[in-house]
Amino acid sequence: MTGKAVGRLRREGQLPAVVYGHGVESQSIQLDAREFDTLRRHVGRNAIVDLKLEGGRARPVMVHAVQVHPVSRKTIHADLFVIRMSEEMTVDVAIAFTGESVMVDKMGGTLLHLRESVSVRALPDAIPSELALDITPLDSFDAVLHVSDLVVPEGATVLTDSHEPLARVQPPRVEEEPVVADEGAGEGAPTEEEAEPDAEAAGGDSEG
Repeated sequence: MTGKAVGRLRREGQLPAVVYGHGVESQSIQLDAREFDTLRRHVGRNAIVDLKLEGGRARPVMVHAVQVHPVSRKTIHADLFVIRMSEEMTVDVAIAFTGESVMVDKMGGTLLHLRESVSVRALPDAIPSELALDITPLDSFDAVLHVSDLVVPEGATVLTDSHEPLARVQPPRVEEEPVVADEGAGEGAPTEEEAEPDAEAAGGDSEG
């Protein structure tokens, strides 16, 4: 499909997409752009939806990748992966940071997200949309949360190394006050008394 054809589809409210996966040859399709965006807002990441192509039966698919416009943030292309519900998949699952850390709220620290997602393997209907990580245990600037601290639902296995760090709190920056040098206190600089001539001495020199 040429760039002009893609542009025309988008102006008409159609979203170019590609379907591929089990039992389906890779093919280009068009979706209603508004309906697709509404669907994404409601079902979340890694959700399974039924896709029925013209003249075919409905198949379960997962939104595998989405391209968005860098300025408008509108969806401009989507990849849909046809799945088998009886076959495990490996996908990236986002981390949802929950709770509060006293080091952020009371001590002015900055929460650092060391990873935004982890790799998870599960059957399609057991893949979570996100994994929760409670940051409350971050009660010192030395504390670190790891993959092993994630809340993982039954039926899902995290493949990312359990020792991989996920979050910590960075201490607030301490700015040193600049030292202002006293320009008048340089070595060898005359004092006011030294700088002003002695009036009596000056008068004495004039006598005689």
